[in-house]
Amino acid sequence: MEARTLKVLFVCVRNAARSQMAEAWLNHLHPDLAHAKSAGFEPGILDPMTVQVMKEAGIDISHSPTKGVLDLFTKGERFDRVIGVSDQSADERCPLFPGLTERLFWSFPNPAHFEGTQEEKLAQTRALRDDIKAHIEKWAADEKERLAAVTAPV
Repeated sequence: MEARTLKVLFVCVRNAARSQMAEAWLNHLHPDLAHAKSAGFEPGILDPMTVQVMKEAGIDISHSPTKGVLDLFTKGERFDRVIGVSDQSADERCPLFPGLTERLFWSFPNPAHFEGTQEEKLAQTRALRDDIKAHIEKWAADEKERLAAVTAPV
């Protein structure tokens, strides 16, 4: 059986931070496994602190536009996995995409709600970045194991 990459969509409210980080991490760390996109229900403006902390990790997302979930849905894009990365209500708003799509939910805090000084907010955004990376690494390892079991000769 020929290997193929999974199509993954990360969804959050504005597509300004969490989903952008998840998309960037998956595409950077596991291009052999998956091709990721991200989108939001109410696309906003890319969060400058998110851009900064990803750049510190060696990934430039400064030119990544925010995108709308409904735009992808109406274009008929198909995804193998749709992963919500914000609060439960946002996950419930996600439309059902055509095809066999597995939906997952990872709850991450919204950096727009971080409080404190600029440096404290940056520290919280760095912690969020690292938490998202850890989730990506675990998901990728589990997914590779799962795919290997499906394609293993009998």
